[in-house]
Amino acid sequence: MRRTSASLVAGALVAALAWASSPSSPAVALDPSAGVADLTQDINQILADSRLTVGRAGVVVKSAAKGDELYATDAGKVMMPASNTKLFTSAAAADTLGLDYRFPTTVLGGGRKLGSVLTGDLVLRGTGDPTMLAEDYDALAAKVAAAGIKVVAGKLVADDTWFDSVRLGNDWTWDDETAYYAAQISALTASPDRDYDAGSVIVSVAASGSEVKVSTTPETDYLKIVNKATVGTTTDVLIERQHSTNTVVITGTVADPYQEWVAVDDPTRYVASLFRKALAKHGVRVAGPTVTGAAPSGAATLAEHQSMPLSELLVPFLKLSNNIHAEILTKAMGRKVSGQGTWAAGLKVSTDFAKANGVQVLNMRDGSGLSRRDGFTPTSIAQLLSAVRAKPWFKTWYDALPIAGNADRFTGGTLRSRMRNTAAANNVHAKTGSLTGVTALSGYVNSAEGEPLVFSIMLNQFLSSSPKDIEDKIAIRLAQFSRTAPVDAVSQLRSTGETATADLECSWLKPAEC
Repeated sequence: MRRTSASLVAGALVAALAWASSPSSPAVALDPSAGVADLTQDINQILADSRLTVGRAGVVVKSAAKGDELYATDAGKVMMPASNTKLFTSAAAADTLGLDYRFPTTVLGGGRKLGSVLTGDLVLRGTGDPTMLAEDYDALAAKVAAAGIKVVAGKLVADDTWFDSVRLGNDWTWDDETAYYAAQISALTASPDRDYDAGSVIVSVAASGSEVKVSTTPETDYLKIVNKATVGTTTDVLIERQHSTNTVVITGTVADPYQEWVAVDDPTRYVASLFRKALAKHGVRVAGPTVTGAAPSGAATLAEHQSMPLSELLVPFLKLSNNIHAEILTKAMGRKVSGQGTWAAGLKVSTDFAKANGVQVLNMRDGSGLSRRDGFTPTSIAQLLSAVRAKPWFKTWYDALPIAGNADRFTGGTLRSRMRNTAAANNVHAKTGSLTGVTALSGYVNSAEGEPLVFSIMLNQFLSSSPKDIEDKIAIRLAQFSRTAPVDAVSQLRSTGETATADLECSWLKPAEC
């Protein structure tokens, strides 16, 4: 007899609640004052968009200072949050791990050192640092050489046991398996650049005479490149890793340089290949093969690299909506709290944190929001946004959220091209979220009178072009809100400021759009 797991039941419940919901009706003013009534009328008008006729819209707006609800429509309905899930993960990580938390990556030696020979194994042990670059592994190899070791008689052991061996998240779709934003999660991983997309390699192509030249960042032979591309008058090229392999097939035509971020299969072995190559560069020869496993007891530390603190990691994590950071932090929380670097343990930490702070959590299946079975309500997100304002780490976390209309990539983040030249610019601090048929925007904005507001906008099941501009219009209207007087705002919402129109947020659209 087949058993139905609790998670499947929960996922089915989320879907049933979302699809069974009756169409939204316009909200009525929750406060009789002219300003709130005017706000209600304007948001209702914004939401009366034909793209939402067959879609779902859940919106809630609250005063962060007074706690009263200023607007709500379907605020208690379960919806897919996409990357708004990262609000829960990042807040739980800040609270559980602390802003000073760092990921150590360590090289250990087994056996004894006899002259320039290490008689045992050389171990590379990771704890999930998503910011490790090839140059950092090179620096560790240089330290091994500086310790006087020229020959390792044993094996090179890649120790990724800080986390479990489950590499891909719950419910992630099959066709995302090779995508950098759905890269495999390992305690030993590497990023190609300082966006820190851990577990991926940048594959670049360029026309060189009559040939297409291929290069990788970092330089690695871990990927097998099958180059079928030809030089053409336009660039129309596909760079794609074949599923469950490290074979990258390149087809199409190349006129101008182009690059693609590609997730590797088995980040642990990829890192081991980088480290072994770095050891050889620094004159350290490992006699034995590369294997995976735990460091032997009593192994001595030869070198160590510490990551940036979490306070700094929050910036690329939240500004660029990095999925891999979310999942690594989830497993890191599980490891710290229960000694288990698993999704189940880490998600329990996130949900326990939310519940302890008065937040209703319905279904959290991963840390990033890639799962289409994640289910939250606008109210639960607003509850979280309100609760964390009292935390000692709040300002660091708040500053790490994307900021509307700020062109600096590591300030504006995924909102840098949205709401420019409006009252929301450099005012709205909010988390974006995007999946096919899903968009969300939740965060903070100060009204025209300086009153801090929290809001959550969740739009699901739309079938036409992305309604992100609806989120922008609501956020701009909130920035114009006054309790004391109506605002002639709706006619101004089609401003000259840029709004997002793409179906996916900036972090999914590397390289040109970010």
